[in-house]
Amino acid sequence: MTEQTAPPVSDIPPPPPPPSSPVTEPAPGKRDRRVLRAVLRWSAAVAVFAAVGSVTAYGVTRVERTDVPGLATESDGRWDYPALTAAPLPSGSPGPFDEENAAGAHYADLRDLVLPAPEGATVDKVLRGKDGWLPTDVFLQEYQAESDRDSLRRTLVDRGLRHIAARGWTTPDGTHTRIYLLHFDTAAVVDELQALHIAPALNRAFAVRGEDMSVSGETLLDERVPEEARFDDIRYTFYVEPEPYGAEQVLQAYLGAGDVLAVVLQSRKGGAWAVPFQQTVVLQSQLLH
Repeated sequence: MTEQTAPPVSDIPPPPPPPSSPVTEPAPGKRDRRVLRAVLRWSAAVAVFAAVGSVTAYGVTRVERTDVPGLATESDGRWDYPALTAAPLPSGSPGPFDEENAAGAHYADLRDLVLPAPEGATVDKVLRGKDGWLPTDVFLQEYQAESDRDSLRRTLVDRGLRHIAARGWTTPDGTHTRIYLLHFDTAAVVDELQALHIAPALNRAFAVRGEDMSVSGETLLDERVPEEARFDDIRYTFYVEPEPYGAEQVLQAYLGAGDVLAVVLQSRKGGAWAVPFQQTVVLQSQLLH
């Protein structure tokens, strides 16, 4: 099957300015060089967008609009998220991408790694789960066909799914966001699950709720998130439902981050916005890194 690149989402706002406050690390140490590389990556991404005048945006934190020429009154599409803080690690535990952590294990509490809802959003109480842990069947309801849900349930059990932490919200513009963090034993399990079973390179394996398969027929790879805005240690797969997409459009992201597979879904009636989707993905990547 020939890889296809998705057409642009309509009415994408212009690119925002660079982020001003990345995730706060609890203390300096071995990860300082990784933080420096992340800062350089953001700077490089800004230069790329300034040079080519791209309409794709990936801003992550709020900057006063009067500080940006041409953006004094009109919204650039970003959401206002609370300040992010790196989840604390148990004493003596390595980070998921430290050299000594061959399994890519996240030792921080998975529930502390889920991106919080932005300002003004209505939180989805169902996704809170019990004590912060979501039953697998609730996650599986994101997929349309019962046969797909049964197949995916068996796959998750066979790969030793440990926990699911989740959060969902709806913003005033009608965008419905759902984030699921699926925790496994090793990064190798996540790599295999993402590449072969859930998010193959050419097309997604299972249709999610909201996709109108009778209209669009398939979901395409979404190549609009620039390489400069992606973390080197995280495997990304993005899908976009092309036009015509029925009542709502669905955007999907699958992030393989060590022993965690993150699933980010956004849908909106009349068309999903690229800017908050990419912003959400980048911020969730920061928390998992």
